[in-house]
Parts: sequence; structure tokens; C-alpha cells
Amino acid sequence: MSQEKTTEVYIDGASRGNPGESGIGVLVIRSDGTREEIREYIGRGTNNEAEYKALIKALGHLVAEGSTEVKIHTDSQLVASQMNGLWKVKDSKLRILHSEAKKLASSLPALEIEYIPRENNAEADSLANEAIDRYFND
Repeated sequence: MSQEKTTEVYIDGASRGNPGESGIGVLVIRSDGTREEIREYIGRGTNNEAEYKALIKALGHLVAEGSTEVKIHTDSQLVASQMNGLWKVKDSKLRILHSEAKKLASSLPALEIEYIPRENNAEADSLANEAIDRYFND
């Protein structure tokens, strides 16, 4: 992937309780420096389900806008490891979400999914939590 063409994406899912009220956050930073924030309340679910739904939201958005070179950063070791084929997907609900994510991922010519430490994903985490807060405060 060439640095100057790559879209950088940070994703996070948040769940207040496990399962609990959940939200997703996606931060898209395009190669031209423009940024887009996506935050969405997704109802009740587990943290891992929220992480996968954040990935699916990001992938769907990127496919729809015709992105070609994408690097996704996630603080979910489970999502990164399962999407990169390092870990098996055992949970039946996650298997469905994983399948949907893989299908979307196959539409992107160049995709890298990277696990990052939680402290390097603060903006996406904030977006996911804002989505939950906004849902209950609006």
C-alpha cells in the first residue's frame, strides 16, 4: 500500500455492560487529510459484537465510497486476529458478523487490519461512547 493513497480508519465498539447498551465509533482519515466521524447507537449487545459492528459499518462505508487502499486500526485483538485468520471464530453470533465483515472486506482491493493499543484509539472510543450518550440524552 502506498502511504499517499491509503485511507486510515480507526474503529471501536463500546458496550455498557456485557451485554449492554452499545455504540460504535469510526474515524476515517483520507489520504488528502480530510476526516469523517461516524457514531451510531446499535442497541443491546456484547462488546465483541459492537467491535464487529464498527468494523462492518466502516467497511460498508469505504466500499460505498469506492476506497481502494485502506488500513483499519482496532483495539480489539479478537477482531483483528479473527479477521486476519489467526484465531478461529467460535461464537455463533460473532461467526455471522465475521462472515459479513469478510464479504465486505473482499470488495476492497487493498485492506490491512491492525491491532493497536487502546490508548492509541481514543478518538474512535470517544465516538462510540458519544453514540450511547446521545441516544439516551436526546
